[in-house]
Amino acid sequence: MMINQSIITDIKTIILNSRDKAIRAVDTERVQMYWHIGQRIFKEEQQEKDRADYGNYLTRLIAEQLEPEFGSGFSKRQVELIRQFYRLFPIANTLYSQLSWSQYKIILRIGKQDERDFYIAETIKNIWTVRQLERQIHSSLWERLLMSNDRESILAMARNEQPPSDAKDIIKDPMYLEFLGLQREASYYEKDLEQAIITHLQEFLLELGNGFAFIGRQKRLHIERDDFFIDLVLYNRLLQAFVIVEIKTTRLTHQDIGQLQMYVNYYDRIEKKAFENPTIGILLCADKNNAVVKFSLPENNKTIVASEYKLYLPTEQQLIDEVNKEIEKRNDDHSYEKFITE
Repeated sequence: MMINQSIITDIKTIILNSRDKAIRAVDTERVQMYWHIGQRIFKEEQQEKDRADYGNYLTRLIAEQLEPEFGSGFSKRQVELIRQFYRLFPIANTLYSQLSWSQYKIILRIGKQDERDFYIAETIKNIWTVRQLERQIHSSLWERLLMSNDRESILAMARNEQPPSDAKDIIKDPMYLEFLGLQREASYYEKDLEQAIITHLQEFLLELGNGFAFIGRQKRLHIERDDFFIDLVLYNRLLQAFVIVEIKTTRLTHQDIGQLQMYVNYYDRIEKKAFENPTIGILLCADKNNAVVKFSLPENNKTIVASEYKLYLPTEQQLIDEVNKEIEKRNDDHSYEKFITE
């Protein structure tokens, strides 16, 4: 007797959905358990508040008593994390059911409150996995966005309190593409970089920013007797706009900007619907000259963005250097504007 294969597919779907719900339910209970344990530890510490070293003594004692019976989840380091968890999230009904304990453990490493708030909001909004959250922190997403925006705006956009107003609100510079697996010492062509991006498309769209969707690659434009090919065409649902990406494995030139501007103009005049916003152009380049970008574009430009790509994640010192360079650049721009107005 032949069986309808759809019933097997349906049953597998039911099993997988139920399994996922069970895992989430167990993890939610685990988060609640650790919170209550943290609360109990905190109350005990408060009773002995005059003893400065009591906290370390208590966590060591708890670990010695619990780890042999309940396993490594109650090592001294884990008990210290549980105590820290309650201190940072002391109100039970403010816990986030969308976050797993593994994600909370990553969030606990972040020292600043507003930075923690940002990564929590982004994790929930984008449904990041533990691995994706960890990568975004390691790639210094918070700091990179701060280079082109202010703290309040970034938090407001992360919480969906404020929509992005232009491309620079969500597109990062630089972009880190270490997931492509390309060697920075090796020479490669633009088609190699493009193919690597297509192979790792999900990671690339995540690195670009929020709300991006893939439309096509090597999009052919026939303009009178000439043919042109756009490297990548995307769409951003938050900005409600087409996004043109041109890839350059060399130093950016003003001709590159002109070429991208032509593609943006074409999409604005031919492809864009009346309800959509102006097309965005991203020049993804190995090296750029900010002055060339500045003087190649109109002063009120909000649609063309040049972003360098890096094939490795930054060290802490490299990130500090980048932030300091950006601060110096802003101060120089401010001084120049002040000089002109005076």
